[in-house]
Amino acid sequence: PIVSGSEINDNPFTPLSKFAKDLVAELGDDMPVEWIYRDTRYTEKLATPDVTTADLIGDVDPIKAAAQKLHYSDERVIHFGLIPRSNRSIFVINELPDLQARIQVALFNILQEEDIQIRGFKMRLPLDVLFVFTANPEDYTNRGSIVTPLKDRIDSQILTHYPKSIEISKQITAQEAHLSVQQKNIYVDTLLANLVEQTAHEARASEYIDHKSGVSARMSISAYENLIAAAERRMLLNSEDKCNVRISDLYGIIPAITGKVELVYEGEQEGPAKVAMMILGKALRSAFATHFPSPEKKRKSQERSIYQPVIDWFNKGNTIDFMFDSSQNTYKEQLSKLGFIEELVLRFYPELTGDKLLLYMEFMLFGLSEFSVLSKMKLERGVHFSDLVSSMFSSTEYDEGAEDLDIA
Repeated sequence: PIVSGSEINDNPFTPLSKFAKDLVAELGDDMPVEWIYRDTRYTEKLATPDVTTADLIGDVDPIKAAAQKLHYSDERVIHFGLIPRSNRSIFVINELPDLQARIQVALFNILQEEDIQIRGFKMRLPLDVLFVFTANPEDYTNRGSIVTPLKDRIDSQILTHYPKSIEISKQITAQEAHLSVQQKNIYVDTLLANLVEQTAHEARASEYIDHKSGVSARMSISAYENLIAAAERRMLLNSEDKCNVRISDLYGIIPAITGKVELVYEGEQEGPAKVAMMILGKALRSAFATHFPSPEKKRKSQERSIYQPVIDWFNKGNTIDFMFDSSQNTYKEQLSKLGFIEELVLRFYPELTGDKLLLYMEFMLFGLSEFSVLSKMKLERGVHFSDLVSSMFSSTEYDEGAEDLDIA
């Protein structure tokens, strides 16, 4: 409950402003009361260099003084700022270091002494406000800083962190990603959802990216939306009613990575696109090692690799292409050539059928290329898989847009 007409949400039992005190004295129990509800008891202000003390605390309003024929020393001529108007509410200053130091100083008295100073006269205003300040730690040195006396007046400093597990990351992404009604018909397997989050985790560990704040918390959200969009585009081009996201659709998340990472000097030398491709490759490699035996272990043990049938098939000069825009039928036809990969997948996941089996077959191809068992070459509109050795001598036969990713 507040005093009706009060600018600073005066409590009817303990009014603060002269307006409310005079009204209580005049009307007593007949004083009119209004109600403010939970959803309106919150104010947020983005700290920018142009924010003034008048915006936050208030200033003398000469028009009000002239209209009401009041002296400038009268409290009633004050036009209160955002903070007094947030009395009995939550007030948030976002990106606090961007607030000029002289404006930060103006907050001292409110936080400690519970008074405000406007144009030379002092008011005792024990405001009931919960202050919340937010800041990125890197901003303390980059664009501004929080002055020490203000930090001393803040009761608690809470340090947040990136999600520490894939599962928590997926929950945040699912909550924040904005999908259209049409995109609800696109099926995203858990494998691909995990790969999107694994990409963000690999980026935070990359030597080419600033470890302090180099990866945006929004990266995996944008990447997930881009992944769905890549599948939706293919669905529309093929006039299909529904579709499944493929491993090759992961190339659609590259713009989400390049736009949301801060590179160190070495990363700038490599270039954002190349760093993004490296990160995506590491994510595929990490995910493959958790689903299938690592080819490296067999290579070190000198035993015959379980992937030898795959190697032998490609050694015979066979190749396979996955085009980004190919229909579901074409996708099945391409994978149907690889019966030996189907047998391998079913050895570890006998319960897989249908589209999910096809996805894991494609995943095995991409994973083996990350372990340098196969050669993977990105074409302008797809991905080409071939024998690792022969591809070294035939890379020029593809168009100029081709880029060999794994021959090194």
